[in-house]
Amino acid sequence: MAYMAWGAEYFGAIALLLGLAVRWMAIPLMITMIVAAVTVHLKHGWQAIHDPMSAFASANTPDAIQRLDRVKEILREHGNYSWLTEHGNFVVLNNGIEFAATYFVMLLALFFLGAGRYVSIDFWFARKYLTQPDRD
Repeated sequence: MAYMAWGAEYFGAIALLLGLAVRWMAIPLMITMIVAAVTVHLKHGWQAIHDPMSAFASANTPDAIQRLDRVKEILREHGNYSWLTEHGNFVVLNNGIEFAATYFVMLLALFFLGAGRYVSIDFWFARKYLTQPDRD
């Protein structure tokens, strides 16, 4: 099953990037997101990133914040913390369902809307092979 999930994610991502069989590729990717959400992420709650101020904060948020503070101390002492945080902050991931649900909704939109115009292989394939020539 892991190889099937890997294949769906690897080849599906390439196909989506190219705009090739977008509606068909969205189906195994949505199934992968459902399986991942239910089997891995659901037990960690909604939030993917620990935030103690959120209404969705999990029970292990205080421990995660404590670990994050310790990591920051270590990096300030032994690393170049200002360079590491020049473009953003460190976070501790909760591994919650938020990212899987977001990806599922994006894939669902692609399933219903398709690849789009002009920059997808699906568009050019349909334009060349599936449209009827004018019979004037």
